[in-house]
Amino acid sequence: MMTGNKSDLNHLRAVSEEDGHALAEREGLSFLETSALEATNIEKAFQTILKEIYHIISKKALAQEAAASVSLPSEGTTINVSDASGNTKKGSYAIKNEWMMGYATTC
Repeated sequence: MMTGNKSDLNHLRAVSEEDGHALAEREGLSFLETSALEATNIEKAFQTILKEIYHIISKKALAQEAAASVSLPSEGTTINVSDASGNTKKGSYAIKNEWMMGYATTC
């Protein structure tokens, strides 16, 4: 957020409001002019900053949760398979991730 302060001192203005908006837009920021003397936009500036901080932190927390919930098995699991005659066959399977496509292999 870019804030122009002392907006009540128009006779001493060095940067126009339009130029302030243009610079903020080029930099990807929001823009707000404030005046503590006239109590103009002071509370709005703080609320805007707090909302932006909250959104940034929330996005990071969600991304961390999503990354933590995605886990691939590190080892295969042994399975027992019986055929019609009752003979038991032992084997293992593993899930592999190759180029974002999963496939199962059996031994």
